[in-house]
Amino acid sequence: MKHELTPEELERRLAEINAREPEEPTAEDLAAFASADVEDSADTVTLEEYQAQREYSGRLMLRIPRELHRDLVNAAKRNGVSLNQYALYKLAR
Repeated sequence: MKHELTPEELERRLAEINAREPEEPTAEDLAAFASADVEDSADTVTLEEYQAQREYSGRLMLRIPRELHRDLVNAAKRNGVSLNQYALYKLAR
């Protein structure tokens, strides 16, 4: 069950947070900040784009008969590609 904070509880918790001493960034934090500063803005995505990407993970799990699985593995080997690449090729056709 979700517990809703009363305004008084919220005020008290915020006061506790604000009373804490600020933390100093670690070397790892500073390195992350530096790398973020040099990132190409063309690589950034909006929240909406990110959520749209999350909706379709790119993963598709299927249960198929063993014989079909065997045949697909053998065909992928004959073509010198992974099963994933071969299945993607077949699905895209």
